[in-house]
Amino acid sequence: MSTATISAPSAAAPRADYLFVSIAVLATAILVALVLLDGQPASAVLLLGGFGLGVAFLKAEFSYAASWRRFLTRGEAGGLIGGLIVIAIAALAVVPVASLWPGYGGAIAPLGPSLIIGAFVFGVGMQLGNGCGSGTLYTVGGGSGRMLVTLAFFVIGSVLGSLSLPSFLALGGIDPILAANYLGPWGGLAATLASLAVAAAALAYVAKKRGANFKPSRNYIIGGIVIGALCIGVFFAGGHPWSVTFGYTVWGAKIFQGLGFDFSNAAFWQWPGPKHALAQSVLSDTSSLTDFGMIFGAMAAAAATKRFANTPWPPLGSLLAAVVGGILMGWGARLGFGCNIGAFVGGVASGSLHGWVWFAMALAGSLVGIRLRPVFGLSRE
Repeated sequence: MSTATISAPSAAAPRADYLFVSIAVLATAILVALVLLDGQPASAVLLLGGFGLGVAFLKAEFSYAASWRRFLTRGEAGGLIGGLIVIAIAALAVVPVASLWPGYGGAIAPLGPSLIIGAFVFGVGMQLGNGCGSGTLYTVGGGSGRMLVTLAFFVIGSVLGSLSLPSFLALGGIDPILAANYLGPWGGLAATLASLAVAAAALAYVAKKRGANFKPSRNYIIGGIVIGALCIGVFFAGGHPWSVTFGYTVWGAKIFQGLGFDFSNAAFWQWPGPKHALAQSVLSDTSSLTDFGMIFGAMAAAAATKRFANTPWPPLGSLLAAVVGGILMGWGARLGFGCNIGAFVGGVASGSLHGWVWFAMALAGSLVGIRLRPVFGLSRE
């Protein structure tokens, strides 16, 4: 008599979705070829830098929105401290180079109602939308249909914010405060790194008091180092720190303009930078270049490990949160001079005080956003 052994079939190993890997790589190659043919080698670097950022964010699961939420709900500070690693590495180049080399500048902004209100509103939207500026990009690239909704309304909110910004700036404020202006390039760098160390110590203290973990995960440490290095590359290629949301504003304005909207009387779109971006190709806008690269990089990384976009659509409440969150983030990003990347990472890495003000207000806004999440059927955690 023989005995047959019956065992459950082993789960099939994830298979790459080569179609979407190919689409992502080919699309990036075409964009790189276009800018090179136009004599823009720096633009090619920005596209490739964005591609690398998309891969790094997705592989490290580097999420500002989730890490902030874990800190506020459970006291876990590892994700937030991992984010500070990115800033510390970027600052090594941004603070001294922006001060010493012509043609380079930091991310600086005035302190006033526009910054405070914009950052707070962005924080609320970030927790409802389930992602920040960079998070929205890499999750869209990774195949999330929900985040595609967030991105669409993020773009709309950005245009609305561009129309609101001049009025909020008219409320007044304090001129930008830049560490290097008071302490010189190297003193400014030292002050910036010291501020990051103090912030990390404060976050670790809060985590310990709440009995939570404060050590960044291996993914966040490696991801933070890689992302920080790529931020330096993008800085040297673009002449300013990496930014995300200005690209959304340009995309939205171009779409609305194509639909017949006239921005000739909108003050924001008469300022030299926005006016030039609206008149030129999106391939001339540094933010758009890294945004495109990030989407395709995340797409390639996601499709290389599993079937692409193979997740069900979320319930209606979650989609409504994506709509509201996207609009709030877009509007808040324009008033607050950027998102987690352009305002917080770029601002602090430039030694600009507005980056820390943005962080404090966006963290407060995130607390409100977390409390609103159950209204849309989302967990507070």
